[in-house]
Amino acid sequence: MFGRRKKPGSSYDPKVQKPMIRSSICTGEKVAGFKNLETGKFEEIMVIRDEKDYRSFLETYHISKEDVTTEY
Repeated sequence: MFGRRKKPGSSYDPKVQKPMIRSSICTGEKVAGFKNLETGKFEEIMVIRDEKDYRSFLETYHISKEDVTTEY
């Protein structure tokens, strides 16, 4: 339920997927993952509890902060 949803190194294809943070307005829970640009389906990768988790997500998938958007 908490922590990583998939093993680090899950496939990320920038041509088909967009890195996102899904944030709950009610609880404040944040989940990092990838949104499929063709289907709109969100693939959860890991829960973001603090800045360390966020940096870990960025480093694991070689993503810059500018590429990540937040969806509420």
